[in-house]
Amino acid sequence: MTDIIRYLTHPQVKIDAAIPVPLWGLSAVGLARADALGNARWLSDTTQIVSSGERKAIETAEIIAGKLDIAVEVRELMHENDRSATGFLPPDEFEAVADQFFAQPSVSIRGWERAIDAQSRIVREVEQVLARDRAGDVLFVGHGAVGTLLFCHYAGGVAIDRAHDQPDGGGHCFAFVKHARRVLHPWRPMEELV
Repeated sequence: MTDIIRYLTHPQVKIDAAIPVPLWGLSAVGLARADALGNARWLSDTTQIVSSGERKAIETAEIIAGKLDIAVEVRELMHENDRSATGFLPPDEFEAVADQFFAQPSVSIRGWERAIDAQSRIVREVEQVLARDRAGDVLFVGHGAVGTLLFCHYAGGVAIDRAHDQPDGGGHCFAFVKHARRVLHPWRPMEELV
């Protein structure tokens, strides 16, 4: 049987401009989506769950892990692209800066981590886990921007482009075959995976 690697983005969060973004937790909708996902048939062969160290990712991973009776491994360097230079940005401004982040991957946009650096970091973290070569499927739980950068890498090294970003709302997943590193499917809502 072929081992499948999945990268899942956390679902909806409680947005609070007074709290640093890495400390945001899941909203009621996000919690309900993560809880429902824990019973999904497509997770049945999962033997490892690896999460970013950000609260929203850990909450998502722990809910799923609790249903599967698997421990969560937290890897701090799987965090979202570093946007601490700007902190919280109103939605319209955030989207404009995110567009620039993807359009100019070798440039630090307003002090954000460069996309090429974030991509190297997330690929390195995933490859370190996969180098263990343990049997079974692996579920990585993380974030939209670095997830998109990871997808670009495994989708045949396509250029970094926001065209490959997950749809709005979070809670999307893409998958690839472990040994061939071949993408099986692009972003899909987690509820639509079978």
